[in-house]
Amino acid sequence: MRLSTRTALAVGATVPLLVLACGLLLLRLVASDLHTQLDTQLRQRAAAVLPEARSLLRATANQRPAAVEQARQRRLYTAALDVGVRLAGPQGSVEGGPQPDDSVPLPQQAARPTTLRAGGAGWRVLSVPVTVTRPSAQGTLWLFAPDTATATQLRLVRRRVLTVALLAAPLSGALAWAVTARVSRPLRRLQRRTSGLDPSTSAARLDHSPSGITEVDDLARTLQTVLARYDEQAARTAEALATARSFSAAASHELRTPLMSMQTNLEIITAHPGLAGADREEVLDDLAREHARLLGLLVMLRTLAQGDLVEADAMGPVDLAEPVDAAAAELRRRHPEAVVTVRAATGLRVHGWEPGLRSLVDNLLANAIVHGRPETGPPRVEITLRAGGDRARPTAVLTVDDHGPGIPGRLRDAVFQRFHRRPGSPGSGLGLTLVAQQIALHRGTVTVQDRPGGGTRFEVRLALAAQLPGPSGEPTLPLRRDWLTAAAVPQEFHKDGP
Repeated sequence: MRLSTRTALAVGATVPLLVLACGLLLLRLVASDLHTQLDTQLRQRAAAVLPEARSLLRATANQRPAAVEQARQRRLYTAALDVGVRLAGPQGSVEGGPQPDDSVPLPQQAARPTTLRAGGAGWRVLSVPVTVTRPSAQGTLWLFAPDTATATQLRLVRRRVLTVALLAAPLSGALAWAVTARVSRPLRRLQRRTSGLDPSTSAARLDHSPSGITEVDDLARTLQTVLARYDEQAARTAEALATARSFSAAASHELRTPLMSMQTNLEIITAHPGLAGADREEVLDDLAREHARLLGLLVMLRTLAQGDLVEADAMGPVDLAEPVDAAAAELRRRHPEAVVTVRAATGLRVHGWEPGLRSLVDNLLANAIVHGRPETGPPRVEITLRAGGDRARPTAVLTVDDHGPGIPGRLRDAVFQRFHRRPGSPGSGLGLTLVAQQIALHRGTVTVQDRPGGGTRFEVRLALAAQLPGPSGEPTLPLRRDWLTAAAVPQEFHKDGP
């Protein structure tokens, strides 16, 4: 059922009820006014008749001649005018004018005007006590006014109220339908625009111009938001599918070599069950290395996929000193021979994804411990976390130094590409790609520099939480997050040399 029809039916049913309710109130007010007018007339007649009633009661008590009593009665009736009067005294009652039959019982007292029903007729009744002192006598003066005119006027008002209520139903319904049909035109136009939209088959979206009607404009904005979220979720679903396919392809391609190597070593052991000594140890060591490389590659691919699919609501304030300290402690545990130095300032909070920040630091330290070994002596890694930037744009600066051979300037961009490894490297070629991914995710920068005194320095700069871009101080995710699905080429983030 259309909105205009619903409104017309609702108004058509409501308006007559309101008319009837107002009519009932009007009837009560009219009845009250008519009774008040009639009561005022009764009281005025009572004031005019009371002296004559005393005279008549005194004459009756003194047993005056009948002619005197009759004269007093005429004077009593004349004073009453059109109001019925009845004087009840010790010697009987005297009555005249319109009034109910003597058989109708009167109320015990009617000091205030009251209504009396008798034989289908209505009367307003007022009683006034009459007292004389010489001789002592008491009586009651009753005054009666017919209520016929009041009932007639009330019936007339009642009929008119009913007539107005019956006419109001169709007229108000038709008017409400016409007004609602006109007012709902912007809503119908919005419905026509949205009825042809199919987000699954068309890229067309709702184009709404403000109509000036708050509810319609709010509904249009809500629909636009829903469609935008649908597009966003569809894009994220497509990204997730692409990431899953890329994960499968990369895993099948990169795992082929270690699996074939492991298969060869297993065949050697199977074909030569008596293999012993140094040859057996070499085969087993090779198996262990390939197994470790295989696990590391799977872990790296999974972490890279997680970074591509992370949502903005997973990010929050993180004290960067915590992942730095945790990563350094893990490095010391795995490589007890290494010399690890940490100088980390606390209170440098960034808005970020804590697992991603931990992965960033872990991979920088793993790269330093593997590729930054000096020619002699144990590996040495120096980690520094400090405040940087200026007052307008403060940043957290993380540097990781090693004492290795360094990285030539022409290769510093390539180290961040997927599966880039130097010859003989035991790594997966994804560690620094994970670093680059997290730098892009947190909208930071990473540079590869020469360490003073020899070696390599990786310097990471991240904006502090108070300086993050985006509405309400929250960062937005980077537009491009395809580190697993894109070709192995340098990505769009800052990684210049010194």
